[in-house]
Amino acid sequence: MLNEIGTITTLREVIITILISFLLGWMISYTYIKTYKGRFYSQTFAQTLIIVGVVISIIIVAIGSNIARAFSLAGALSIIRFRSTIGDPRDIAFIFFVLGAGLASGAGLFIPAIVFVAMLCGLIFILYNLDYGAKKEKQKILKIMVPENLNFEGLFDDLLEKYLEEFSLMSIRTTNLGTMFELMYSIKSREGTEEKALMDDIRSRNGNLNVIILLDEQLMEI
Repeated sequence: MLNEIGTITTLREVIITILISFLLGWMISYTYIKTYKGRFYSQTFAQTLIIVGVVISIIIVAIGSNIARAFSLAGALSIIRFRSTIGDPRDIAFIFFVLGAGLASGAGLFIPAIVFVAMLCGLIFILYNLDYGAKKEKQKILKIMVPENLNFEGLFDDLLEKYLEEFSLMSIRTTNLGTMFELMYSIKSREGTEEKALMDDIRSRNGNLNVIILLDEQLMEI
């Protein structure tokens, strides 16, 4: 039987809730795995999506319509501290996705939960196959090391104009205990540009120090 707010009360329905929330969590995790485009895939995170959905559904079952129990559980959860950080906003979206599925399952709203997960998983696959939001030419990051006794003001501008379609100086900072400067540019290469030629020309001016081109701005550590 279901009580007045739709929460499960019988053992049979609890088992069904666990199975359905597990299935929905598996669908979400499978969608995450198949549509993942990052460089640092985590098997643990994919498994965690399934576990979180089941746990959330059982928490909702345990709370039911008992307000005191809800406050007690909130107090218990507030003492938990998480050390893992999530760098990709898409991972955060999948966490909210599985939370929504778990909440609906725990409340006994099985049909809405199944429809919700099936439709959103389908839409995610559509966005993935369409490669929605991708740009033909990605911005890159250029880092140039310069010795402290070298005047770097405008030193590389002519080279950057020669090889690049766009460039912008993002930051200047000291490194190696103040013995060098690090110039960081946001760049967009011209079609057919050889990055090796650009790096070789820069090295001829910065004393053959490090020149780095980062191909993915999201992996940059500033």
